[in-house]
Amino acid sequence: MVNLSATEHQIKCVANFKDLLSTPFQGEVNALCWNRELKGDFSEIIKKVAFSGNMIELLPEKLLELQLSEQGQLAREILLNDFKVLKENGKIPTLNIIKNYERDDAFPFFPTDVYSFHVDRSPIPADTFLCTYHGASSDILPNLQGTQKILIPKIRTELNKLYDGPEDGFESFLTEYFFDLHYQAKPEAHPINLGLGNLWKLAIDHPESKVLPCLHRAPKENTGEPRLMMIC
Repeated sequence: MVNLSATEHQIKCVANFKDLLSTPFQGEVNALCWNRELKGDFSEIIKKVAFSGNMIELLPEKLLELQLSEQGQLAREILLNDFKVLKENGKIPTLNIIKNYERDDAFPFFPTDVYSFHVDRSPIPADTFLCTYHGASSDILPNLQGTQKILIPKIRTELNKLYDGPEDGFESFLTEYFFDLHYQAKPEAHPINLGLGNLWKLAIDHPESKVLPCLHRAPKENTGEPRLMMIC
């Protein structure tokens, strides 16, 4: 279960998928959580899928081909149902097994990979849905506990050194290369772990949004334990 003791202003819990879809973001609330305690052995599914590289997308057809124990079958049914319900409601879910994401080391002073607290952006109204079934789970950060990195003087100075253009084009440069999407946690910040099995809806930056976008990041993976996660 998600502990809301210090974050009730930002997170709202719902009882089912219907409420997750229909409940609007409003006020300070920019994260909705359907708390779930799932049954089944999700680790068995990971062990049954052989792949090279850092990540693989697990399609429903591939899931159905796996020879699983009773506990593995329970986990598979949950994954297939989550995938089906999301898709039926106009989402485009992706189920991934993740050993690790690619790190961004192009600018050591400003990594822009998913391990950095960031917000998602869309040109049209949309939300981010995600659920971690196995392995380390993602974090969110209350907006008041984060600072947009492009507003930090030292970082802004370094970004100015990268920019080669007229002064009035600097802000457009920051947006074009997604620097404006990333945030730094304040020293007193307390990130909120999203937990296993919980299905989340996070607010993103889009033209019609009435709330602040939710700051979130991918976790550092546990050694030797790939993540199983659905996102859309």
